Amino acid sequence: MLSYRSKPHCGGQGIYLRHLSRELTNLGHTVEVFSGQPYPELDPGVTLTKVPSLDLYREPDPFRVPKLREFRDRIDVEEFATMCAAGFPEPKTYSLRVARLLAERKGEFDIAHDNQVLGYGMLDIEKLGLPLITTVHHPITFDRRIDLSQTRNPWRKVTLRRWYGFLRMQGKVARRARKILTPSETSKRDIAKDFGVDPARMQVILLGVEDGFKPPTAPRVPGRIMAMASADAPMKGIATLLEAFAKLRTERDVELILVTKPQAGGKTEKLIERLSIGDSVRFVHGMSDVELVDLMGSAEVACVPSLYEGFSLPTAELMACATPLVVSRAGAIPEVVGPEGLCAEVVTPGDVGELKAAIEGLLDDPERRAAMGAAGRRRVEELFSWRAVAATVATAYEEVIADFEKEKHVAHR
Repeated sequence: MLSYRSKPHCGGQGIYLRHLSRELTNLGHTVEVFSGQPYPELDPGVTLTKVPSLDLYREPDPFRVPKLREFRDRIDVEEFATMCAAGFPEPKTYSLRVARLLAERKGEFDIAHDNQVLGYGMLDIEKLGLPLITTVHHPITFDRRIDLSQTRNPWRKVTLRRWYGFLRMQGKVARRARKILTPSETSKRDIAKDFGVDPARMQVILLGVEDGFKPPTAPRVPGRIMAMASADAPMKGIATLLEAFAKLRTERDVELILVTKPQAGGKTEKLIERLSIGDSVRFVHGMSDVELVDLMGSAEVACVPSLYEGFSLPTAELMACATPLVVSRAGAIPEVVGPEGLCAEVVTPGDVGELKAAIEGLLDDPERRAAMGAAGRRRVEELFSWRAVAATVATAYEEVIADFEKEKHVAHR
């Protein structure tokens, strides 16, 4: 399994990697993860092979200038030069590094699984005689569109377009992928549209929810609202939630907990200051899984105000904790929550008034909160199992290996 960055607790790539690799191992497969920084947390039985980059975006010094002794080869030079030119180099440079590593070990594996790297180096892997399958969680073209639409500074628009320059490469690689796995019908449609991938080469496999996410045994905290989202990414809709929360707070005793680490002096912190709600908004990050489940189970209402999601694993995890939800009618979120009003209140993305009214309605109706939470829990138990995901992915592996061998056999005739 190949992943250029695998942050353990936020961002779907690291979570997908951890749970899928564990369940594949439990099914009897041997799994080795090749990852760049930040490295994933993996379960016993799964091997981690580190593929170090220059780690140019690490905390607390993102966009750092490496010391000369850190440069090992021309790939490192390209990584730094691309950053200096306002681009995002990691998908390409990771793919080149991992292709080089696999060239030395090509006889050891039956298949390679690209976890949305889509770098040019991925195209070299099948040339080594190793079949490749690809997961695309959602096309990052949506992140680009939303970021550009939220930016008024002309120079910032130029640098954003440069940052997202890797998307042209990802589209080219996606169009040449043998088979693409994606977690929702929404993502499948958007990958076909934005990357030009033939839908016949894509398969929707839902994501799972870890068994540890379960309803609380302690009472929920009155007036507590929570959201799990990257605070400074416009696509996550946190600005809309903060505006709605500010209006709520003038009328009732509420608190908002955001599971994220905001950028110091970033847009989110400035908005909180402008709205004068700093005493009622709390950021938490770096929690263990147990602490996260406790927090999810402590909220009376949780919000997923995103402008787009390719699946939204936090939505499913909150449902597993029987936490009542207010979510955006955006991307694949409606697919995750099911019929509107059953497991979640569904609102127009970006609409402050609608979001405020939906949260208010749930806070005032404990019976509806309880029914909604129970319905969400039932939906997760019926649909979202990592073991079932792994079994379906393993079948897809077998199909790709057979297709690769058949193609190789035809080519040799």
